[in-house]
Amino acid sequence: MRYRKFPKIDFHASVLGFGAMRLPVIKESGDIDEKTATEMIYHAIENGVNYIDTAYPYHKKMSEPFVGRILQNGYRDKVKIATKLPPWEIKQEADLDRIFDEQCKNLRTERIDFYLLHALNKKEWEKLKELHIIEWLDNKVKEGRIGEPGFSFHADYPAFTTIIDEYDWTFCQIQYNYMDIDRQAGTKGLRYAASKGLAVIVMEPLLGGKLVKAPPTVQKIWDYARETYKPVEWALYWLWNQPEVTLVLSGMSAPEQVEENLHYADSAKVGMISLEDLALFDSVRDAYIKLSPIPCTECGYCMPCPQGVAIPWNLGLYNEGVMYDAAPAVRIQYKFMPDKLKADKCTACDACLEKCPQQIEISKWIARVQRVLGEGADYPG
Repeated sequence: MRYRKFPKIDFHASVLGFGAMRLPVIKESGDIDEKTATEMIYHAIENGVNYIDTAYPYHKKMSEPFVGRILQNGYRDKVKIATKLPPWEIKQEADLDRIFDEQCKNLRTERIDFYLLHALNKKEWEKLKELHIIEWLDNKVKEGRIGEPGFSFHADYPAFTTIIDEYDWTFCQIQYNYMDIDRQAGTKGLRYAASKGLAVIVMEPLLGGKLVKAPPTVQKIWDYARETYKPVEWALYWLWNQPEVTLVLSGMSAPEQVEENLHYADSAKVGMISLEDLALFDSVRDAYIKLSPIPCTECGYCMPCPQGVAIPWNLGLYNEGVMYDAAPAVRIQYKFMPDKLKADKCTACDACLEKCPQQIEISKWIARVQRVLGEGADYPG
């Protein structure tokens, strides 16, 4: 295992972290397969992984208690635990202590090593500031109940820099992979955070598993590379190649994934990809984008929709299903989209048509999104 230092503190993190969001489950019940998951986490720790990431809502709120239980057998001292405060659960200032105390009980610890504000955006950050989150974090750190404060993020770049600049964070966690260089925090955000001395933890390095296999048009590009890697290796090595990336979280759900990722992490280093092979990533990204059936650039000019439909989000999910041959995964994402934003709310008023610079027949595509993602119809051939 290789390690990278958190810039502000004396902690060298394993370049691979274990994300406890996609643990193996028992098919019949959906509950965590505790035997398999325990063996996986122990094996990862025994091979050098020293960072375990969980959160309050993961696995129907059972991830934290599971992690807390299995780390009692001598493993707690070998790892740092990270978990997250859910802003959506915070309605008043008293909720901060209530949720935190519940999480400590779940994790069977009095101190949470790395504590994140979960999925921050500008609105949630402003709400939490009104509830004195800054003073609360400072006090918890002073009391020794929180080791290091951080936040995870899924909004836009301007919100990201604002949040970074308004508190003395130790680290942040961003969605980042070679397809998301201009989405959310993106590459600019990665570099901005690093320039401010923050450790940067990467989540969704494989875009929810969509980059694990390559369609034929993409694989032809990888075949030109000087090195012979699997698509999953290219995705992980691209991240570890960047000095600003401190560690990469992987939500592993099978023992073989742990074994493979440990092997890949042993090779992780800055500059491991040649300039010639780095150039291929632009071609791969373009090839994926060209697979999109809907020419939507997610510019947002079509918004707001009079009915509240999140038009770019719906069209983007549909495109992902084609680009990555990932219909089951995007149907799950669609299922968890807030109902008021879904495609079935479209009335085909066509107020969006004249706004679209790509001249997309939006209402027709939105209807197809509902049939395919909402009702389970097959993608057109």
